[in-house]
Amino acid sequence: MKRYLLLFCLLSGLTAAAQNQPAQPPATLKSILLAQFEQTWNKQDWFVPVSQAVDGLTAAQAMWKPSDSSHSVGQLAYHLWFWNQQSLDQFNGKKPAPFDGNNTETFNNFTPDSWAATVKQLNQVMQDWVTAIQQADEKKLQAWYSTIAHMSIHNAYHTGQILYIRKLAGNWDASKGVK
Repeated sequence: MKRYLLLFCLLSGLTAAAQNQPAQPPATLKSILLAQFEQTWNKQDWFVPVSQAVDGLTAAQAMWKPSDSSHSVGQLAYHLWFWNQQSLDQFNGKKPAPFDGNNTETFNNFTPDSWAATVKQLNQVMQDWVTAIQQADEKKLQAWYSTIAHMSIHNAYHTGQILYIRKLAGNWDASKGVK
């Protein structure tokens, strides 16, 4: 892990120098995890974050599926909320909500009536994760870095699906970052 962090710091400094920008302070595990997590939630950088991907959808639009075998945007948003909440509860030493291990349930508990609440809950758990990462000490981050990094990857993966579904449905505004 330390080798990768050192390589990241070195490359960050070289990139800043190559672009004639002031060098950034050396990256830390916390700063890397925080940047990754925020970029999958609400800070657009290389790709559209989930908060922007679900923004402006009606409940009816969130229910649309390209086929019977696909998920809707609403189901994907609910799934992201569920897993981020489960992991955050564990991170914070709380007992997560009961779960029988059937991942299908993490998609299928979404309804049109719950769309606004799902978006609100998703944004809240993502903010809570940012706060938890900011407040965590190095020892805790060392123990949890893999889970947090995988949550960011998971969030980015499903956000890509959300954008693809919105493009297929014709309700994505390409000026928001994906053409």
